[in-house]
Amino acid sequence: MTPFDAVLCDLDGVLRQFDHAVQADIEARYGLPLMATAFDPALIKPAVLGEVTERDWAESVAVALGGDERARQAVAEFMEVPFRVDEEVRALLARAQATMPVVLVTNATDTVEEHLDRLGLTYFADDVVSSARVGVAKPDRRIYEIAAERAGAAPERCLFVDDRLENVEAARSLGMTGIHFRTVADLAAVLP
Repeated sequence: MTPFDAVLCDLDGVLRQFDHAVQADIEARYGLPLMATAFDPALIKPAVLGEVTERDWAESVAVALGGDERARQAVAEFMEVPFRVDEEVRALLARAQATMPVVLVTNATDTVEEHLDRLGLTYFADDVVSSARVGVAKPDRRIYEIAAERAGAAPERCLFVDDRLENVEAARSLGMTGIHFRTVADLAAVLP
């Protein structure tokens, strides 16, 4: 018998990877702290809670960076940084899906469905729990409870995978098995 009834998996930093070299290049060319500004909790939190759109978030980042045309151009380029599916992670999750549901649990903006479509993942997961759609974000315990419920599994029978340790620890506090994802080997070691 498998030790899990469901896999709850983060999207960004696990299944979806961004091109960090492109991000660094944009920051260097413009001389602006794009990453630090874009992910400042005061700016990103309303977007991942679905209180503002991704477009509104991008505008708030541009304003925080000076609000001029140069800042807006830098943010526009930043918002178009390429991303891809980690095919090894996809294969491991697909294999797990043969015996249990896989639910993506993501702190995302209102464009997550569009991004999943661009990645060819629209119908990949059994469900997607997006913070922008449910109004709570990791590490709030409610998003984990929603994900477990949608998977039809008790929290203690869920495997939770995330690249952020604070999110993993929050899942563990609910009795989930938490895996701090750094490499594909971390996931391969625990999936049946």
